[in-house]
Amino acid sequence: MSIIEKALAKIREGPRSDSIGANASEAVFGALSPVDAQRVPQSGQTHQAAFSTARRIVINQDGLRAAGLLPPPHQDREISEQYRQIKRPLIANATGRGTTTLSNAHVIMMASALPGEGKTFTAINLGFSMAREKDISVLLVDADSPKPHISKLLGAAESPGLLDLLQNEHLDVESMILRTDVPGLSLLPSGKHSEQATELLASERMRAVITRLAQGDARRMVLLDSPPLLLTTEARALAAVSGQVVLVVRAAHTNQQTVLDALSYLEGRSVALVLNQNTSAAPTAYYGYAETVSAKTKPRN
Repeated sequence: MSIIEKALAKIREGPRSDSIGANASEAVFGALSPVDAQRVPQSGQTHQAAFSTARRIVINQDGLRAAGLLPPPHQDREISEQYRQIKRPLIANATGRGTTTLSNAHVIMMASALPGEGKTFTAINLGFSMAREKDISVLLVDADSPKPHISKLLGAAESPGLLDLLQNEHLDVESMILRTDVPGLSLLPSGKHSEQATELLASERMRAVITRLAQGDARRMVLLDSPPLLLTTEARALAAVSGQVVLVVRAAHTNQQTVLDALSYLEGRSVALVLNQNTSAAPTAYYGYAETVSAKTKPRN
């Protein structure tokens, strides 16, 4: 049995009684400290005249817990340990300490086959965990243009961001990044919706933005929160600029063929499978999130 098949076999294990992280509640939006919307400059206008990089998002962690997007305090220690296990190989690959050399390994795509897998929960908690590292910083990019949940959750839904950068080459990348009150963690919002999001994400401008993000801070890890792979073409465009992929799979919910179909779009990427809501995980595991494996993708039939 291959390492992928072993990981996928865990999907068939039974559901767990607690549902933390399964679904984000929009009730938390109003509880989060809002960010004043920035004015997007017209073509040709320099970013210095329109943007202030001093703004900061105050993250309402109690609100995130109430929505099931952060663990309850009594489980913080246990969950923190599991995210240490998840992040360690990702960081090793990004810093060149992994077993193989990966191109663009500092860019990590947070993916799922379908909605409801727990991808947003994983992206937020992995971002928090990585931000605790002493030698790296974390940029959480809301690249889920159809449904920019993270921008809404963090109060930045009206702020310009990634899509604005892709539509206006006069904008400076660093000017769009919002600091947070969590040390080491910053946010690039989704930005203004565009019907051409797929084409924008697949453009040379997108590659230039990713390159600029790396050049702006050599310590920076970029987490791209993406739409579901099997429902959108935007996610496949994001995979092309990512060096690593974290594929979140919900136990007893997503069938094996669906996962294999999603993996077929990730050919050539280093993929970590994170099994979510697994009741039969090892005693030290938290809801199966610690079940992380590196895997080669299988060809699409």
